[in-house]
Amino acid sequence: MNAPLNISMPAEAAAGPTSYKLLIDGKHVDAADGRSLERRSPGHGFVVSRYAQASEKDVDLAVKAAHSAFESGPWPRMKAAERAGILLKAADLIEARLEDIARLDALESGKPIAQARGEIGGAVDIWRYAASLARTLHGESYANLGDAMLGVVLREPIGVVSIITPWNFPFLIVSQKLPFALAAGCTAVVKPSEMTSASTFVLGDILLEAGVPSGVVNVIAGLGADVGAPMVSHPLVEMVSFTGSTRVGKLTMASAAQSLKKVSMELGGKNGQIVFPDGDLEAAADAAVFGGFFNAGECCNAGSRLIVHEAIADDFLAAVKTLTAKVRVGDPLDDLTKVGAMISTDHLTKVSGYVSTAKGEGASVLSGGDARASSAGQYLDPTIVAGVTEGMAIAREEVFGPVLSVLSFKTIEEALRIANNTPYGLSAGVWSKDIDTCMTVARGVRTGTVWVNTFMDGYPELPFGGYKQSGLGRELGKRAVEDYTEEKTIQFHRGQRTGWWVG
Repeated sequence: MNAPLNISMPAEAAAGPTSYKLLIDGKHVDAADGRSLERRSPGHGFVVSRYAQASEKDVDLAVKAAHSAFESGPWPRMKAAERAGILLKAADLIEARLEDIARLDALESGKPIAQARGEIGGAVDIWRYAASLARTLHGESYANLGDAMLGVVLREPIGVVSIITPWNFPFLIVSQKLPFALAAGCTAVVKPSEMTSASTFVLGDILLEAGVPSGVVNVIAGLGADVGAPMVSHPLVEMVSFTGSTRVGKLTMASAAQSLKKVSMELGGKNGQIVFPDGDLEAAADAAVFGGFFNAGECCNAGSRLIVHEAIADDFLAAVKTLTAKVRVGDPLDDLTKVGAMISTDHLTKVSGYVSTAKGEGASVLSGGDARASSAGQYLDPTIVAGVTEGMAIAREEVFGPVLSVLSFKTIEEALRIANNTPYGLSAGVWSKDIDTCMTVARGVRTGTVWVNTFMDGYPELPFGGYKQSGLGRELGKRAVEDYTEEKTIQFHRGQRTGWWVG
């Protein structure tokens, strides 16, 4: 056990929790049944936020407001340039409040403030990219059907979208969904995680200030059973965009299937970094530490499996261990912190359980594995588990904590088998200076993203999503707006119609 962490109380602790009401039809309202819930900062231990706790009644009001705004409001009928202008203004307003929003996410999620700033900055870029796509969304025409016929394919907004986001990247993930739905002309009901809702409520206010009409974006907080489930099953909802665990994703898909709603889901991952002897091993070691411990490992894209060639395994692992010892664990509001607090004590217990189980199965803890004592919050040291075999739970299941599992391989075929031996297929990385090796791995792994000699970079221009149980569909990229549309075929006939069916 390392020395206890000394966590300083921020000014917000003395000021008391900030209260947030539901945003429905452009108005801030209490929950229909008067309930509320509160969020205790996982890094500091004080109550930082209090929310009106929505119920199914509130979901119905929010969905009906979004439906009315879609059916008779101006948003779907605006020129694309007008919608783009509002999205750009929203991006500017987000950028102006970057520090405030980052602080909210750091306090509620436990993530380091420097990281949170980077996420909000990345979100600004996504909103601007979505604005550009609003103006480029288009259909098709077919003048090759004969002289008498012209075919036109329109893309129309799908309607009301239920957007459900997780706690690990509160502002970034809603920004991977909502601006593209808005760019298409859709309306939305947004449910952030009940543990990290504050920044999404701020986003709702920013969108109103930017000029998004009332009812187009509605934000409600609450539990999955009370809010998320009715958002999925509501008959006026046409599409569900969900990011979260694979387990909840399966339940979401089953519920949406009852009314054949369109579903887009980004789910779990068990992502491998494959390291060959000829790679840039210094860079690969840094990327291994980054991939394993970024956001305290609470990341679907985490490089939680390190798959190293046996010829370099011992030396490479020693380098990774040395770098891991330099990773600063501590106060999320300290600019120098790299690993902040775990999201909850229950989650900390779950993650620690994976490590204990692996030890019982014959693996060894090379570094970390200890909870860090603090009077304020819950922390876990970055942990390296060596001697992992493919059949262990820690090698196949999503741990979602700062735990790096290490496996070794002899041949490229074995490396690919290990990488693919999981129910997930979100991302992977490969480190080698040989183009044939890189291409073989990139083509052979069954994942939605492959990083070659880098790890966990992201750009709005590139689509993101997974194979297998890592989800359905893709977010970001030039087709992101199209995901929130329906295609309509119109056939125009000119001149006298011939070939009557009934002569």
